Amino acid sequence: MRFGDERESSNFEDVTGSGGGGFGGFPGGGLGCLLPLIASRFGIGGVAVLVIGYFLLSSLGGLGGGGGSSVAPTAQQVGAPAGQSRLDPNKRHFMLQVLASTEDVWTNLLRKQGIVYSPTTLVAYSEDYPSGCGEAQSAMGPFYCPDDKKIYLDTAFFNELATRFNAPGDFPEAYVIAHEVGHHVQDLMGTLGQAEQLQARESTTKSNATQVKIELQADCYAGVWAANAKTPEGQPVMQQGDIEEGMRAAEAIGDDTLQRVAQGRVVPDSFTHGTSEQRMNALRTGYQSGSVEACKSL
Repeated sequence: MRFGDERESSNFEDVTGSGGGGFGGFPGGGLGCLLPLIASRFGIGGVAVLVIGYFLLSSLGGLGGGGGSSVAPTAQQVGAPAGQSRLDPNKRHFMLQVLASTEDVWTNLLRKQGIVYSPTTLVAYSEDYPSGCGEAQSAMGPFYCPDDKKIYLDTAFFNELATRFNAPGDFPEAYVIAHEVGHHVQDLMGTLGQAEQLQARESTTKSNATQVKIELQADCYAGVWAANAKTPEGQPVMQQGDIEEGMRAAEAIGDDTLQRVAQGRVVPDSFTHGTSEQRMNALRTGYQSGSVEACKSL
């Protein structure tokens, strides 16, 4: 990818040097805040079941995509105490350039639909950290929390993506961030809230199917961002080979692929993020069209 002199976003919190707070309870008084957290994770197969404190290599159904109370995002850059940050400076620079690019792209795209884009905040943490939706832990993978409008990312996941999932490269890392920003876009457009209301009336199987649509649309939105991302000089950020890297990542994190590896069999009714083919197609659709409208039919 080619960012050149692309600015860094200021909507960032580096808490990688902070110790974890343990299971300190859930804001809002219960499980309601937990549901959107699980529902909007990037989809690596490990689903956090915080109320009982262990991890399952499976998918949970019937989880709403929206949040309860809305908390205005805080646009601030919070650094860990001197010498304590665990974030590689080059990785930090890349992440903040990606985030800044998503802000520019989505500000322009949503303006055309009469929506003011309010940026999300990216929180880089290590091991575990309290989020607005419950305890963030690295085993969950990246996720977006609608209750505090923030993205939570343990950057060790990038190593997992390159090694465990055999999807190295800079675009897969950008894809992770852009997918979670896609959930924020859905939140601003009301899509997450609508999905939550729908899921509340659905069976587990149908609720999972609704969740798959939400996740595939976020993949598509990641592709839309990539198609529209430009350097300050007006050159495309995407370079030869980047979209192929993204396709490998999308294939590696499909529900069918993850289930086959984890348990030796595939259970379609339990899918919450879509098959490898579906995820690849969603990312490709967004990238080839560059259009928000193209993502609405997924």
